[in-house]
This record gives sequence, structure tokens and C-alpha cells, in this order.
Amino acid sequence: MADVYDVVVIGGGPAGYTAAIYTCRANLKTLVIAGVEAGGQLMLTREVENYPGFANGVIGPELMENMRQQAENQGAEILYDNATGVDFSKHPFEVYVGEDVYRGRVVIVATGASPKWLGVEGEKRLLAKGVSSCATCDGPLFKGTSTTVVVGGGDTAMEYALYLSNLVEKVIVVHRRDTLRASKVLAERARNNPRIEFVWNSVVTEIIGDNKVEAVRVKNLKTGEEQIIKTESVFVAIGHKPNTEIFAGQLEMDEEGYIKLFDGMMTSVRGVFAAGDVHDKKYRQAITAAGFGCMAAMEAIRFIESGELEKMYQVSTNISPSRT
Repeated sequence: MADVYDVVVIGGGPAGYTAAIYTCRANLKTLVIAGVEAGGQLMLTREVENYPGFANGVIGPELMENMRQQAENQGAEILYDNATGVDFSKHPFEVYVGEDVYRGRVVIVATGASPKWLGVEGEKRLLAKGVSSCATCDGPLFKGTSTTVVVGGGDTAMEYALYLSNLVEKVIVVHRRDTLRASKVLAERARNNPRIEFVWNSVVTEIIGDNKVEAVRVKNLKTGEEQIIKTESVFVAIGHKPNTEIFAGQLEMDEEGYIKLFDGMMTSVRGVFAAGDVHDKKYRQAITAAGFGCMAAMEAIRFIESGELEKMYQVSTNISPSRT
């Protein structure tokens, strides 16, 4: 069994690395379980123009590499493997990585959320080459282009369409139904926008292009008819899924699986904090994730200094461990 860390951070994105920078600067022994594919969604982003401090923008993976190096320079130990389970019923808390167990006085959960994808030909190959799940992040890269396609019919899709309508000449929304799931206000704004067109009862079946997006193949679900729509970019807005499976039965979550927070960044288990897209389904930005990481770390530092943990866990709770 590994030594006890002051802080175990689960997740290697902006929230996790920022939290580690702060806890290390407070002279707390910190382990970051960053995951096999560390870096979060920014690893799929070509150019980030809205992260402060980079006047000419920064490549997503480069930004994450800088954060990782900064955390390591401050003293963080980083493990590039996936957490497979936790036990928050005892103290120190236990985090499992396969058969290995890592113990921490406090834990910061920063596992993020993953966008839901279409799973069609060309989508994965053209990620960051015209395919994106974040209009706010990548939309400005296509400013002045003729056409973009937004896939989805909910609030996020309409927000993307309205945002992109200020950047490109035409936004085409492809939705599998003939009515929108978005709120009435957003739906009406989108329908009344002269730059937004709708393709109803249809799905994207292929994203076409060699080194960049050139078009999409769209199929009408009622008639079976197919058409090719030329476009320079595709924004997939069919939802996100928080990466919280291993916390089932351990932390309180909402109906969508996002971790609930109490009294700041604290989860339903005192001494366990959460930061970033794992609880935030509104903003989903690198800068807000980093900000939440800072907040969680500061609260964790104060919590450790309070001495509350040692008193709390003289008697174990009744939460059962979760391992996958």
C-alpha cells in the first residue's frame, strides 16, 4: 500500500493540474492520478484563443503540457493511469488503480466530462480539423467562413447555432426530430435568426474530408433520402456525460450523473471535493475548470488545517466501496 498523501487529485485536466499546483504550494504532499489519456478535452482542441495569458493563442495539448510541467515543478507526483474505484467510507480515503491502493487525507475529484459523439465515419479522424464539441472554444477559428453545421436540438445546440451565426455566413442545424428540445426562448431566437437554417428529421451519417472538414452526408429518417451539405466545420452538440462511474454509491449526484456540491466545492462526503466539468454543466470552459480547481484546492487546504478530518473518521461511515 502506498504512503498516505495529503491530497489525492483524480483527473489530469485544467481543474486537476490547477488544484495540484495550489496544494503543492501549500507544502502538501500531492498525487495526481491523471489518467492514461491525461489532459482532458483540450487534447482535442487545435488552437485555444480564449485562455488568458496567451496573446496569440495556444495549442490545446501545449497548454496542458505547460500545466502538467508546472504541477510537477511545484512538487506534484503524477501517475498516468486510470482510477478504477474509490472507498470514501474510511480515512485516509482510498483510491484504487487496478490492484494498487493510494490513500489521501483529502481527495479532489476532477475527472471531467466527455462529449457525446455521433460515432460516424470521419468524425474521429477530423477531430480538431473542423470537428468540435465546443463552439465557444473553436468557433472563432472559422470566423468569416461560409457554412457551419450544428448537430442537435437542445439548448446547447441552439446556443452554439446562435453564437456561430455571428461568425459565419450560414449555420445549418441538423436535428433528428421535427421539433426542438431546446427551451422556448432559445428555440424561437434560433428560428427567427436569418442566418440559421434547419434540416429536420435527419441525421449526419458521414463527415467528409481528407485533412479538414469539407462536407457532411445527411440522411432523412422518414424518406431515407440522402444529401451532401458542404461545410467547413461541424459542431456536435448532443450532450456530455460526466466521468463519474467510479463514484456511484460514494458521492451524491444528480439525475445526469454530475456530482452535487455542498458548502462551496465540498461533495456529500466531507474531505472529498470536486472541481471542473465533473460538476459544472453550464460553462464547460478550460478557464472555469482551472478556477474551480483553484477553489477546491484552497478549500481542501483549509479543511486539512482545521483538523476536522482526524475527528470525523475515528468512526467509519456506512458507505460501501465502489470498484470497477
